[in-house]
Amino acid sequence: MRVTNDIFYVGVNDHDIDLFEGQYVVPNGMAYNSYVVIDEKIAVMDTVDIHFKDEWLQKIKEVLGGKKPDYLVIQHMEPDHSANIMNFLKSYPDTTLVGNQKTFVMMKQFFELPSDVKLLEVKDKETLNLGSHELTFVFAPMVHWPEVMVTYDSKDKVLFSADGFGKFGALGVEEDWACEARRYYFGIVGKYGMQVQKLLKEAQNLDIQMICPLHGPILSENLEYYIDKYDVWSSYRPEDEGVLIAYASVYGNTKKAAEMLAETLKQKGCSKVVLADLAREDMAECVEDAFRYSKLVLASVTYNADVFPCMKTFIDSLLERSYQNRTIGFMENGSWAPTTVRVMKGMFEKSKNITLLETSVTVKSAVNKETEDAIEALADELLK
Repeated sequence: MRVTNDIFYVGVNDHDIDLFEGQYVVPNGMAYNSYVVIDEKIAVMDTVDIHFKDEWLQKIKEVLGGKKPDYLVIQHMEPDHSANIMNFLKSYPDTTLVGNQKTFVMMKQFFELPSDVKLLEVKDKETLNLGSHELTFVFAPMVHWPEVMVTYDSKDKVLFSADGFGKFGALGVEEDWACEARRYYFGIVGKYGMQVQKLLKEAQNLDIQMICPLHGPILSENLEYYIDKYDVWSSYRPEDEGVLIAYASVYGNTKKAAEMLAETLKQKGCSKVVLADLAREDMAECVEDAFRYSKLVLASVTYNADVFPCMKTFIDSLLERSYQNRTIGFMENGSWAPTTVRVMKGMFEKSKNITLLETSVTVKSAVNKETEDAIEALADELLK
């Protein structure tokens, strides 16, 4: 596929994968993107997952039309993008590998490189001239590995963005970009908002007309929309006003209380209320919604004088991604010693910019009139 007059897409689609990175459900597969820049000198941008070696090399061969590549640029050493470096060198042994100092440290951990391999170590903001195309390398450490860099082509005004602006899903699948890009971002990059913010500031100095990520579709229209999403996500600002009620229930009583709160909020005028059953729903989807909405309610049964396991996993997932700038309410259930509100509040004690509501709901075994009154009070505090 031709991206511009001189840039070609040579990526692949994976429709067989069930879990990306061993944990994220990807019902619509994954795309592993790679590109070729044809000029006086030819540069290939990244490789693809090891299972697609032959398809990828065949696409490169067709694009090159008998020519040989001069450079293989490695922006990210994660195996879904770097696994075919050695296979590429077997086909094109005279190619120079382009990366930074950390790239080559990692590369030697993954591969035993030939003694005569050609390496070009680049520094931050350094350029590589291909002829009419000049590539500028912008380091993006911890977005989301320490060696990551992105590449800007000044001629076609293209940003090769590594894992930035990527999403779950193979190409050609009709689905909303923001949903799977948001789940991808908070699952994989979410911990590193500060580093993403730094990269976005660097990007402000570039005239970007097209973004070519390593996962997901090439972005060429309405770039302000995608950049704004990344700015919101990486600054931990709520994307939408609304309430996510995440619950962990055993016999259905905690679930009933959570559903009553959702209905009460709707009756009081809250237009966006989302319920999440943490034991059954995709945890990455729940994490995504927690970052999407401005308010969160955690409802958990007491379990071994602690919180229910899936609730603990959910909270840990938020904390390790620097969850902040949110309002949180709590609900608990315990037949003889409800303790989960105290434990859950304690888990957030070191979090930044978190408002913990004073009102909480305690269910003792089953919902009753006292529970209903507490739910009403919690709903009122949430809507203040």
